[in-house]
Amino acid sequence: MSELPPPLPNEEQRLHPWSWLFALQQQVQQFLLPLLALLVFGSRRDDDLPYHHWISGAIVLALVATAVLQYLSYRYRIGSDALSIRSGIFERTRREIPFARIHNVVVHQNLLHRMFGVAELRLESAGGDKPEAEMRVLKLAQALELERLIRQRGSEPAATTQTDVSNDGVLLSLPLSELVRQGLISNRAMVVLVAAIGAAYQLFPRRATSDFIEEQGRHAFGYASQLQLGTLTMVASALLLLAFALVLMRLLSIGLAIVQYYGFRLSEADRRLTVERGLFTRVRSSVAQRRIQAWTLREGALHRLFKRRQLRVDIASGGQQQEQDGRALKELAPLAPPDTCDGLLQHLLPQLQWPPTQWQPVSTRGWWRLCLPALLLMGSLSTLLVYETGQVWALLPLLWLPWSALKARRQVSRIGYNIDAQRVAIRGGWWNRWWRVAELDKLQALRLDRSPLDRHFGTATLTLDTAGAAGAPALQLRFLEEAQARALMAQLEREMVRRKLRW
Repeated sequence: MSELPPPLPNEEQRLHPWSWLFALQQQVQQFLLPLLALLVFGSRRDDDLPYHHWISGAIVLALVATAVLQYLSYRYRIGSDALSIRSGIFERTRREIPFARIHNVVVHQNLLHRMFGVAELRLESAGGDKPEAEMRVLKLAQALELERLIRQRGSEPAATTQTDVSNDGVLLSLPLSELVRQGLISNRAMVVLVAAIGAAYQLFPRRATSDFIEEQGRHAFGYASQLQLGTLTMVASALLLLAFALVLMRLLSIGLAIVQYYGFRLSEADRRLTVERGLFTRVRSSVAQRRIQAWTLREGALHRLFKRRQLRVDIASGGQQQEQDGRALKELAPLAPPDTCDGLLQHLLPQLQWPPTQWQPVSTRGWWRLCLPALLLMGSLSTLLVYETGQVWALLPLLWLPWSALKARRQVSRIGYNIDAQRVAIRGGWWNRWWRVAELDKLQALRLDRSPLDRHFGTATLTLDTAGAAGAPALQLRFLEEAQARALMAQLEREMVRRKLRW
C-alpha cells in the first residue's frame, strides 16, 4: 500500500472528514429497495400531490443527518495497550479494546475508497459474528499505521525474542500465471451462474422465469428445425455449443480469480501474518500466528493435474458475515506447488515434522458404509425412472455404484493420523485429498461417538474441538477401533489437562 507516517498521537481523534459519506453509502444500500419501490409505485398515483417525492426526500435527509451525526460523535484514542472508542448519538458508548485481544485486523478498500485515498479498518476478536470495531473511514496511511501498532503492541512478549524471516518478509506472492491456473481449477463461474439463477428466482416471479426459459428454448429449437440439419450435424453442433460454453465458463473463472487474487501477497512480521489481495477492491487482513486454530492442505484432481495445492487456516474470529463478504483471512496460499505449501507449513510450525514420516491407519472394516448415500439415491432414482418409463435405460443411474464403491474403499484406506508432542495431524479423502493440523494447546474438547454401524463393526469416531476450527472437513477421526479411539482420547485428555489453552 504506501509508506507509513510517524506513530499516531495518544489523544482523541476523529475519523476522516469524508467518513460520513461512506456511512451514508452503507445506509442507502440498506434502504435502496424500499426507496425504489416508493418512487416507482408512488409515481403511478393519479393525484397531483407527489407525496412519494416528499417522503423519499425526507428519508434521504434523515439518512444524511444520521451519517453526519455519527461522524461528529465518533472519537477514538490509541493508548499504550488498548484502543478506546466513544460513539453514539443519543446513547453514548465507550469501548476499551485491548490490543492483545484483537485476533484479526482487516484493511478494506473498494474503488470509492481508493479514489479518496481512505480505507476501512475492522478489528475482530474471537467468538463474535460482528467486529469489535469498524472504523469507517480513515486515511490509508493512518489505517496502515494503526494496523502496525496493533501488530506490535498486541504481540506476545515471547515473540520479540524470536527471529522472523525478515521485516515484513514476503512468504508468498502469486504471479498472473498462477491466477490463471487458479481460475482453471476453481471453476468459480459455475458458482456465480448458480447464484445468479437462484437470485433470478428470488427477484422475479417463478412463473415468469420458467416461461422465459421455456420460450427461449422453443425459439432455439425452432431455429434449429428450420435449418433442416441431419442428426449427425445436430449432435456435432450441440457438442460444439457445449464446448464453447465450457470455454466461456473457464475464461470467466479466470477473470474472477484475477479480480479476487490480483497482487496476492503473504508476508510475516512480528509473529503476525498479513495477506493483501484484490484488483478493484483491495483487502489487507492481518492475524497473529498464535490465533490460528487449525491448518488445512487441500488438493483435488485438477490440483494434481496442475501440480498445485492449497493452504487454508481457521481462526477464532471473523464470523459468518466476514466470511460471506470475503474479508476473513482464510487462505494463506490459494494455489502453490505442493513443496511450497509444505514449506510454508513447516516454516510457520517449526516444531512440526511435515510431512510426517508415518501415518497411523484406521480400521477398513465396513468401508462400504460410505456407499450407502449413493446406493439409496441411485436406487430410488432408478426405481422411479423404471416406474415412469418402463425402459431399460432407466437403470443407467446404477452405473454410478461401482465408482462410489471404489471411491469409498480408497477413502477409508487413506484415512490416517499422526500425533507428536505438539500437534495432531489428520488426513483423508482420495479423489479430493486433505490434511488437517491442529496444535494440542488449542484443543478444548473431545467427543467420542458410536453409531449403530460403529457398534456392529467395533469402531468409533473421535472428534477434536478447538476454539475456532470450524472449517471443513471436521477435525475428526472416523473408523477407529474402539479400544484405539478410547486410548487416543485418554492420551489427548492428559495433554489437555497439563497444557494451558492458547487462543
